[in-house]
Amino acid sequence: MCRHIAYVGETLAVGEVITGPVHGLYRQSWAPRRQRHGTVNADGFGVGWYADGDPVPARYRRAGPIWSDPNVVDLARVVRTEALLAAVRDATEAGADSEAAAAPFASGRWLFSHNGAVRDWPRSAAGLAAGLPAQSLLGLEARCDAAFVWALVLHRLACGDEPGGAMADAVGEVGAAAPGSRLNLLLTDGATITATAWGDTLWYLHTPGRSTAVASEPYDDDPRWREVPDRTLLTADRTEVLLTPLKESP
Repeated sequence: MCRHIAYVGETLAVGEVITGPVHGLYRQSWAPRRQRHGTVNADGFGVGWYADGDPVPARYRRAGPIWSDPNVVDLARVVRTEALLAAVRDATEAGADSEAAAAPFASGRWLFSHNGAVRDWPRSAAGLAAGLPAQSLLGLEARCDAAFVWALVLHRLACGDEPGGAMADAVGEVGAAAPGSRLNLLLTDGATITATAWGDTLWYLHTPGRSTAVASEPYDDDPRWREVPDRTLLTADRTEVLLTPLKESP
């Protein structure tokens, strides 16, 4: 379900990690190489990026498949950035295919994506929803599991949690309420990347001091790509990548 990627590092054109690589996100929309659930990611897409000197990212999202939008290749060719998050979507359930349900979700300086599915959605999330303030639920961009998981993470960030703690706690809470869920989450503020590997593939490509890319699967055949073990929290910037095991709630 879905493919996504985040990048922080030296300035590049968005297309260098989205449309240009032979196995980039653009191609992963119809021919992913390592996707375990689903085969085609045609239920929407989105790209979020940070302009120089502006901490609040811009977004471009659409409800249809990325290959059907003639503007994407041109935009990716000319937009340059030091950080981005992009995703192509395979919807958890039919009918939740609007543009608002396409990642990345955003708030302030944050961009977020969820690759996976909450098992037995939405029934399994009822208890978790009771723990959120009303404004978090009323502010959901879409009525889908990804938007709800984003609300859980964002609530923790707003309460002062560090990104790693916010992501780990949200994954643990959802995993306990809905066993069997796939919860690969991806978060960036334009300088750092935080991700979870929980039920699906996650890889990273790190060039020390220059850049880090974190993705559902490699966009090329560079031998420096490293797979993240399942049940792992990844925190990274352009200088280092840290991996921490995630514990499942009892």
